Amino acid sequence: MPPECQLFGTLGCHLCELAEAILMPLVEHGLMVELVDIADSDALFETYGLLIPVLRRIDTGQELGWPFDTEQVVSFLG
Repeated sequence: MPPECQLFGTLGCHLCELAEAILMPLVEHGLMVELVDIADSDALFETYGLLIPVLRRIDTGQELGWPFDTEQVVSFLG
């Protein structure tokens, strides 16, 4: 079972939409991804405001910053 992840982003973020598009085929194959809107939290906005989209593994806390492609995500999760 692939690790559960969070994708930090916000509405109207073009790069976040690209990241979601990269992740969708992996989600269809069982990857669990929680979309986290950084606008809902001052702390998250402060941390990730200039970095989004960021993919974070829940099991290890490791983060993969943008830009990334499918191959990089698979390697990051492996």
